[in-house]
Amino acid sequence: QVQLVESGGGSVQAGGSLRLSCAASGFTDSNFCMAWFRQISGTEREAVAALLGIGRPWYADSVKGRFTISQDVAKKTLYLQMNNLKPEDTGTYYCTEGALGECTARDARSWLNWGQGTRVTVSS
Repeated sequence: QVQLVESGGGSVQAGGSLRLSCAASGFTDSNFCMAWFRQISGTEREAVAALLGIGRPWYADSVKGRFTISQDVAKKTLYLQMNNLKPEDTGTYYCTEGALGECTARDARSWLNWGQGTRVTVSS
């Protein structure tokens, strides 16, 4: 059973940085993709960055040049480095994993397992 545990959220002022971590366990093979989604109160979850197994990482236009997704395979940890944070980045950030070839950044329903989320608050 795959388990994902996020950490690293918090409160920062605009222009600040945070690094989110997602500790993963329970994988039985390497055929998976991973991503970070965020949810702002009252809206649907939206992808911000993803490792889809092909080419370069995918980023939402709103975070390009500011966020970086990476993974440490040995530590089984996914990261999201967030720089130059803006108030509109405020929300709950979720780590997720899905089956390689089936997950898409445009559809949260295509992902299989989710962490509990970590809250990010950016003040102006």
